[in-house]
Amino acid sequence: MDGVMTTKDGGPAAARIAVLLGRSEVRIWGMSAQERLTRQLGRAGATDVRSALDGLAPDAQVLLLKVDHAYEQRLVDALAIRPGAALLAEGAPVAAHVTGAQAEATAAALLAGDAAALPAGVEALDSEGLGGSYNFKLRKREVAYVIPLNPGTVAEVENRSFAGSYKGVTDLVTKYVWPKPAQIVTKWCAERRITPNAVTLVGLALVFVAFWAFWNGHYLSGLVAAWIMTFLDTVDGKLARVTLTSSKVGDVMDHGIDLVHPPFWWWAWIVGLPAAGLPVEHAGLMVFIIFAGYILQRVEEGIFSWAFGMHMHVWRPFDSFFRLITARRNPNLLILTPFALIGRPDLGMQIVVVWIVICFVVHLAQIVQALAARRRGPITSWLDAA
Repeated sequence: MDGVMTTKDGGPAAARIAVLLGRSEVRIWGMSAQERLTRQLGRAGATDVRSALDGLAPDAQVLLLKVDHAYEQRLVDALAIRPGAALLAEGAPVAAHVTGAQAEATAAALLAGDAAALPAGVEALDSEGLGGSYNFKLRKREVAYVIPLNPGTVAEVENRSFAGSYKGVTDLVTKYVWPKPAQIVTKWCAERRITPNAVTLVGLALVFVAFWAFWNGHYLSGLVAAWIMTFLDTVDGKLARVTLTSSKVGDVMDHGIDLVHPPFWWWAWIVGLPAAGLPVEHAGLMVFIIFAGYILQRVEEGIFSWAFGMHMHVWRPFDSFFRLITARRNPNLLILTPFALIGRPDLGMQIVVVWIVICFVVHLAQIVQALAARRRGPITSWLDAA
């Protein structure tokens, strides 16, 4: 059957056919509205994107979307697997998932902005009703946006889509320092068709530059390279999300770099201390604590996710707060930078080592507390509105 799919359990799967209604000359993140919607639909499983209703089988599952609106990806994904639903924006229908037999009448209702004209059996839902109010992928409570698209709303759409690409629970530098400059650089890259993978490769080069500088005791130049790398690490992910160009290869490369390099930076920092005229006692023990602490904290987070079905950092408000400062790369760099500036990189690293131990203990306590809490009933994330 044309366009009809089911999952293994017989339920509806993503519709493969989509029809774009109307046109728009507005560009978002360097893309036309049609190009952006086509990419969004492809991510939702609708790879057959058309501009006309001709040739639809009566029983085909079809997505209809007005091009003069901008939709958050969550809404496109949700609509693709919800037959018989229509999305409302300010009370007017702008998108729907219907059968081929209903497509013509539904398209007319969408173009007229008349919810009352939707075919019988089509359920009209607002953004929250269709997409919910919690973004599980990015770990934050937020109703998905659907915004009329015109030259006057481009800035709003880009601001909302960029903000929507940010995780709600992350470190304090990524959350509070990088967003505004990262949005400017992301926009610059998007308009020039610079790919996220290209940005990631520049970041990888800076990983090695920082490693070499730390290893040889050149802490200030190493920190410049390290901070630029952390900034580009924000840009590449945001660029992939707002331009809808993320790939499995890019995702593995980006996360692989993030996962591996931090403890090697701290090891190089310790090795470089004698070159800076600051030999440190117990260097071997410090390196052991750095690597063991880094690995064990990741193990703790994995255990929490496996045991309780959620990230450790989204359980309670304290857990989300502690993610801001836990001994990850950026908070550790915040400790090391001022000590390097005053000529005491050795003291900075000693504090980092102590902080790693403290964070390991805190994460262990979080697991124990969650086990105790589960004995009294299921535990849920404080960010989950449901």
